[in-house]
Amino acid sequence: MEPRRDPYVTVGEVFVWLLFFALLVPAGIVGWAIGHSTSGRTHTVTRTVTLAASATSATPSVKQSTAAKTTTATAPASTAGSAAKGEAVFVSGGCGSCHTFKPAGARGAIGPDLDTKPAIDAKKAHMPLAAFVRQSIVKPNAYLSPGYPKGVMPQSFAVQLSKMQLTDLVAFITSGK
Repeated sequence: MEPRRDPYVTVGEVFVWLLFFALLVPAGIVGWAIGHSTSGRTHTVTRTVTLAASATSATPSVKQSTAAKTTTATAPASTAGSAAKGEAVFVSGGCGSCHTFKPAGARGAIGPDLDTKPAIDAKKAHMPLAAFVRQSIVKPNAYLSPGYPKGVMPQSFAVQLSKMQLTDLVAFITSGK
């Protein structure tokens, strides 16, 4: 016959396990909260939209991005861009959820109205319209349109969009001006 276990040892083991879980669960929750918190009032929403056209144009955009590095930044960005392709980038990027832009049928109210604000703000910033729109997409906090807070527009479009997609998007936004 097996000797009976000491009840104090069994209670001690149970207590150690309960203490382990009692500390593990709050530590996990706090770690999750710290990892998912945002500083200040900044909240970035990332939307991923897959288009069939994106897969076919991925190879040419890589080739064109190397050629674009040799051109100067003073050349107007909209000259090489396609407004039709830019509309697809506008839609797939979710731009219309924040911006109003009649050519795209967008009625967002979070960001500046793209029908009127870019032209006004480009003049205030003493920049050509296409260069201003490009900068506003790539570095959205470089110039803030009056009445709009810093950090609302996602800061990741410079890496999310290829150079050709960015050029097409600028062409689309500036095409109605």
